[in-house]
Amino acid sequence: MSVQVVDLFCGVGGLTRGLLESGLKVVGGFDIDGTCKYTYETNNNIQFHQENIREMTGEEILACYDEGSTKILVGCAPCQPFSNMSFKRFKKKSIKEDEKYDLLLEFGRMIEKVQPVIVSMENVPQIRKMEIFPKFIKILKDNGYFISNNDKGQVVYCPDYGIPQNRRRFVLLASKLGPIELLPPTHKKEEVTIRQFIENLPPVEAGDVCPTDKMHRTAKLSEINLKRIKASKQGGTWKDWPEELRCKCHRKESGQTYTSVYGRMRWDAIGPTMTTQFHCYGTGRYGHPEQNRALTLREGALLQTFPADYDFIDPSVDFVMRDIARHIGNAVPVQLGEVIGLSIKQHLENNNVR
Repeated sequence: MSVQVVDLFCGVGGLTRGLLESGLKVVGGFDIDGTCKYTYETNNNIQFHQENIREMTGEEILACYDEGSTKILVGCAPCQPFSNMSFKRFKKKSIKEDEKYDLLLEFGRMIEKVQPVIVSMENVPQIRKMEIFPKFIKILKDNGYFISNNDKGQVVYCPDYGIPQNRRRFVLLASKLGPIELLPPTHKKEEVTIRQFIENLPPVEAGDVCPTDKMHRTAKLSEINLKRIKASKQGGTWKDWPEELRCKCHRKESGQTYTSVYGRMRWDAIGPTMTTQFHCYGTGRYGHPEQNRALTLREGALLQTFPADYDFIDPSVDFVMRDIARHIGNAVPVQLGEVIGLSIKQHLENNNVR
């Protein structure tokens, strides 16, 4: 009997790649975004299925598994409706109107159809505050699953697992075999730094491309932003700049607390969460620790713990930096995917399933 995994909302394969690194066999990835197909298939040699989960019956997923296999279903439904930014900008009522809000329940519907032995769900911690979450838990309970951490799942601090980002994610494991839990932390957070991941890359100027790696390229900086980053200190804020370089909004009293933008990272510390805009200097603390530029696409991918040779550039389409940054920022960190995979493997071994 073989153990096989299908990845829903697979994107470019962050979770899939981590599961493969753990030794699990992934047999299919599903996502509505067809622009992820090249990167997913090229790097993982697994078929990408462009599907809208709302229109799926479950048969498409079942067809990926071999007959008699131990079925595992994993997924990270789009988290934008549940992000901190959404909570700050919109009332909960407005969040529920987001077209992506109920995709977690569509994931639950697929679980009911497929009846996998093990389920893994990853998302942002804020999802637990929404009415949709207990509905998802009820689906799992009604279908005979034991759920990790007493039906609550677990909030993971990424540096505890060697991921160099100030990032918290919610991970829920569920199994029909018995109680299941995520592995305990593998790293001490003070030992995880961005230096370990990006220090040895060749230097590049703002707006340039490394001749040996087309992914190691940066966005251009305006004249004013080039002056600003030159005036920035590692770990500092825009308050380190001369008054004439400060944005108008930051000169107002109401803008004094917004210090997490236009910042440089520190070599010997973790970095910020890699969002879909990590390539933009002004959207966060995405300034390189030493060089006068924002992060390159390759650096963002490495901080998301993708392999150094992961290929994101589809030669059949025009290159658009923001599209690749979106793919990288939306991905599950590969190393978190590996931890999830190792946790599932340990659970299977404990229950004599190999």
